Amino acid sequence: MLTAGREPIVVGVDPDPGRRMALAWAADEAERRRLPLTLVYAQGEPVPGYRPEEGLPSWEQWRADLHTAGNDALKDALAFVESRHPRVDTSTLLAEGHPAWVLAEQSHQATLIVLGSRHLGPARELFTTAAVALPLTAHAACPVVVLREPEHVTQQPPHFVVGVDGSPHAAAAVDLAFEEASLHGGAQLRALYVWHTPVLGVLDEHAALQECRRLLSETVAGRAGTRPDVELRHEVVKGHPVKTLVDASEHALGLVVGTRGHGGFGGMLLGSVSQGVLHHARCPVFVVPRHRER
Repeated sequence: MLTAGREPIVVGVDPDPGRRMALAWAADEAERRRLPLTLVYAQGEPVPGYRPEEGLPSWEQWRADLHTAGNDALKDALAFVESRHPRVDTSTLLAEGHPAWVLAEQSHQATLIVLGSRHLGPARELFTTAAVALPLTAHAACPVVVLREPEHVTQQPPHFVVGVDGSPHAAAAVDLAFEEASLHGGAQLRALYVWHTPVLGVLDEHAALQECRRLLSETVAGRAGTRPDVELRHEVVKGHPVKTLVDASEHALGLVVGTRGHGGFGGMLLGSVSQGVLHHARCPVFVVPRHRER
């Protein structure tokens, strides 16, 4: 087994055994990082369509059904991980509570939180809806990786994309982006500062773009030297932040953004840019808080 000396990667287990994208990604990441992996199944209330075998559901019966379904899902997920990466130290957790809040609590002792995000219908959307992804990414104490789609890498060499806006949150995102690129065999890193013309315009667009370039250079300065295996490309792009980042994600191994910011992203608050890329990105999205809470 891999040494379990650091904080684990935590992944939300989908109850559908056919949905293994996030689980596979998390297991691969645990192998790359040589970290333990924790599989979490949580449910706060019966899903729509839940019916007991006889009569009206009771609290005790629902809890019993939850434990049975949860244990079955975790057993299947554990077998999947062990067959894929037998050296990864893997544990399971069955919890009562809304998945977003269970995972947010786990984030205080995790390296990454991983979950899928597909629209499967209300009876299947436990770890897969925006109702989980959005509150989790807003409150998690560690980076959250949301997989709506698998990696679509058709351009060589493979690369990651990171959104930069000059804020401390963006600096934390850049750090993780460099780390991920290095872990993926020295993939390239494309750092983008997206400048969106204000509604009322600017007096000097050239000066505004120069300021964007300065902020971008300051954010990435010094970090490239710590990861010499990662080739860095950085540029200022005019356009809408969400559309530009989503377009850039099409051939990327991952898209990395911060939870909050200012400047070129016009307030990179969850619910604007971060929410937009979570809904539309064509690769895994890493949402990075400014700092780890303790």
